[in-house]
Amino acid sequence: MNRLRTAPTKSALLNLRKQVKFLEGGHALLERKRELLTRLVYQHIKEYQEKKRAAHETLRQAYRWLSIAQLRMGDRNILQASLGATSSTSMKVLPRRSIGIQYPSVEAAVVPPRPVGLLGTGPSFDEARRAFAEAAVKLAELAAVEMALYRLISEQRKAQKRVNALKYNIIPAYKKVIKQISEALEEEERGTLFQIKRLRDASQQKRSA
Repeated sequence: MNRLRTAPTKSALLNLRKQVKFLEGGHALLERKRELLTRLVYQHIKEYQEKKRAAHETLRQAYRWLSIAQLRMGDRNILQASLGATSSTSMKVLPRRSIGIQYPSVEAAVVPPRPVGLLGTGPSFDEARRAFAEAAVKLAELAAVEMALYRLISEQRKAQKRVNALKYNIIPAYKKVIKQISEALEEEERGTLFQIKRLRDASQQKRSA
């Protein structure tokens, strides 16, 4: 790593040790964030599965009532009645944030259907409208959970990559350079001590001569 090329000096060694300490602190924070994200992902997976089952069941009921309405009214009457029908749902999309990640949340509810004002409609048509409104609410809630799950998984993967990069690449590279500089300084210190010893021995020999 080019950024770690530095002169083998004590100041450089101290600076690198400070950087390693900072990186290790960052690694610990990222590791805690990754663990929290992993827990949130599993929680949302469970919620997603429950919402998915509920949405599928509601859709099944809605299509059942539609089939009954088709048998009793016919497709043409259903089409005409649908043209005069108003919305049977109320929905609002709101931003939500969790550990710095923003994703949408949905406030959805079924609105009591208004009469379409046409002859030929029956209870099965009203039941179909109500069932499809409930299905729309369930699908909106499912979509919100799915979007949250997608963003949490994406952020969890990013955190995992950063944790791995620090643990297996960046911090070991810094420690390797620290070891090299420490060994170089120790070798230099041994060489200096050897020279001092030689000079001292030479000085003693001159005094004794």
